[in-house]
Amino acid sequence: MGTAVLAAVCAHQLHAYLDPNRRVPVVALAPMLASSAIGTSLFQHSAELDRTAVRPAWPRRLAHLLALTALAAVTLAVAVPGHREEFGAPAMVRNLVGAVGITAAGATVIGARLSWLPTVAYLSAVYLAGAGTPGRAATVWGWAVQPGPQPAAWIPAIAAFTVGGALCAVRGARPESPHR
Repeated sequence: MGTAVLAAVCAHQLHAYLDPNRRVPVVALAPMLASSAIGTSLFQHSAELDRTAVRPAWPRRLAHLLALTALAAVTLAVAVPGHREEFGAPAMVRNLVGAVGITAAGATVIGARLSWLPTVAYLSAVYLAGAGTPGRAATVWGWAVQPGPQPAAWIPAIAAFTVGGALCAVRGARPESPHR
């Protein structure tokens, strides 16, 4: 919720109603902050409980990830309204879905506490490198800085969420090593 309020204030301060391209920093960076919070919530305190449980844990992990993603998508979509051709709600939701997928995969590989790191690195690099790059290939690798309705930008975002969400649901977050 705090990320949505911050995104709404920043979008207003940028005077995005004059030029929709001014929303690119908000549409690219607000989902990164929200996915970082979702990623740190994937930490599990006792991996042994999951292995010895009567019922498999993957449905609960998947429900947890889907519920937080849906809540963040709704609040962020309301924070930055706009036309479909511009950097409005569709672009915000697409970027959130892709960012959560990268973060969920990061939680599986490097642990929940650092799951935000791949998302921050990728989205920052895309924002810095791809803001003005034209072409179909740039639409795929630079999906986070594209206008909302472009189908080629939705495909990698949905693929990242599907792969990352499935990895996180099936394997869970990587256990943290205790400090000794």
